[in-house]
Amino acid sequence: MNEKQRSILLESSARFPTPQGVKLSYGTAGFRADASILQSTVFRVGILAALRSLKTQSLIGLMITASHNKISDNGVKIADPSGGMLTQDWEPFADALANAADSQHLVQLIDEFVKKENIPLEGSQLVEILLGRDTRPSGESLLEAAKQGISSVVGAVANDMGVLTTPQLHWMVRARNKGMKASELDYFDQLSSSFRCLMDLVPQVRAINEMNDKLIVDGANGVGGEKLEILKKMLSGLDIDIRNSGKEGVLNEGVGADYVQKEKVAPYGFGSADVGLRCASLDGDADRLVYFSVLSNSNNKIDLVDGDKILSLFALFIKEQLRILNKDGDEKLNKYYHARLGVVQTAYANGASTDYLKQLGLEVVFTPTGVKYLHEKAAEYDIGIYFEANGHGTILFSEHFLCWLEGRNNELSATSEGSEKQKAAMRLLAVSKLINQAVGDALSGLLLVVATLRHMGWSVHKWSELYHDLPSRQLKVKVLDRTAVVTANAETVVVSPPGIQEAINAETAKYPRARCFIRPSGTEDVIRVYAEATTQEAADSLANSVAQFVDQFLGFGSS
Repeated sequence: MNEKQRSILLESSARFPTPQGVKLSYGTAGFRADASILQSTVFRVGILAALRSLKTQSLIGLMITASHNKISDNGVKIADPSGGMLTQDWEPFADALANAADSQHLVQLIDEFVKKENIPLEGSQLVEILLGRDTRPSGESLLEAAKQGISSVVGAVANDMGVLTTPQLHWMVRARNKGMKASELDYFDQLSSSFRCLMDLVPQVRAINEMNDKLIVDGANGVGGEKLEILKKMLSGLDIDIRNSGKEGVLNEGVGADYVQKEKVAPYGFGSADVGLRCASLDGDADRLVYFSVLSNSNNKIDLVDGDKILSLFALFIKEQLRILNKDGDEKLNKYYHARLGVVQTAYANGASTDYLKQLGLEVVFTPTGVKYLHEKAAEYDIGIYFEANGHGTILFSEHFLCWLEGRNNELSATSEGSEKQKAAMRLLAVSKLINQAVGDALSGLLLVVATLRHMGWSVHKWSELYHDLPSRQLKVKVLDRTAVVTANAETVVVSPPGIQEAINAETAKYPRARCFIRPSGTEDVIRVYAEATTQEAADSLANSVAQFVDQFLGFGSS
């Protein structure tokens, strides 16, 4: 690092002293905390983004959001060149950077890292970082801190894209690095045109079914409601009523997908007048989505259609299109492509959903908890679908498969325009454009559900009846040291300490169709317990018994 660069970093970082006694850690959500203590962290993540851009020689994204957290919180995270999350290899450096005690330590850390990674820091190259923020009042000043961090690296330029959903920023980064147009209008155009294409391809018999097509959306009083208002104007023939769009209520307070999914109640602004209607809820930065319907005489209780059921609906639809595309002996004509379709879940997916997917003959695989693991695994397939129960997920299409599909669609439109096969090819191409392949996106997911239900001719009730969730219970046990628990097989088996898995197995065997696992929390000294059984009483009893084992082996009872 030359002297000019060193002095710029020293001078700019001195304006952002670190808060006393705060230690932050970069996880799936980036850095998150009370907004009042984040200035120095966001400034330093600006530096990180610039270095990442220089290293990859690509455009990088920086998003300021705390998603479904309360309004006084905020956070910051990086979007890598693919539009995905920051590579895990850089997370330890992110932690060290955020927690460096003072300017001298910070510059020393950067100097060492730049040498180790061979990052060209002499200012001869120009790189660009796209910035976005959600609607939180603290976002503006934090964005300014990020800009100052970026501009303290010679050659790095910040491009402020304004208020965005998190998935919009990730989409823009991916599109720009593929050499495509990537304004907010381009995003809306791609979503609305691919949605229109899917709706135009709905089988005629189904299209005229008198279904209740109204959709009521809870915008979590966040950026998603705001953006859906814009998108709505571009969608003809879809009756959307947007509530909690942020004009009056408080972000994530009694609203949003996280609240609806955890509490299993209707969000604020929904009531008896909405009984039986199709409703959906976005989270604070619009990267999660759940559907629901309000039950009658229920005191706000709902029938929840979570991420597991969204995944099942998409898997069913895609499997059907592949079947149509490959029927009638195309194998002999070399026009057959055996696409590998994979469904990726974590151990938290309800056992009933896994059973249902396997009964459909789908390949279901498990990964440890966390979007980065799910996304990575889904990318191994021609078409990989992943969703967590909380409503975060997407569908990935391999470049190889899309290339084949484009070619096949061109062939079919030349030889058998309007045939069932050609329609199936067009539907799959439209899905690949409507779904956000960079990251889970509530707006694109919302529209894909609408199009798929219309295609099937299903109401939200029929969809909800695909299978019935097994009752489950989640508990947390405070422990002295969470790292004492080591798991294997996508966190479903405890390897260490010895004896605990045997105890869990013996307890689980007492209940029919039961399963139970424990895993260390990623953020606090607690062990999480998940239990599932055929009745709520059995699930509660199993969870409580296993929580007691954990306490005996590792908790404060053990000391």
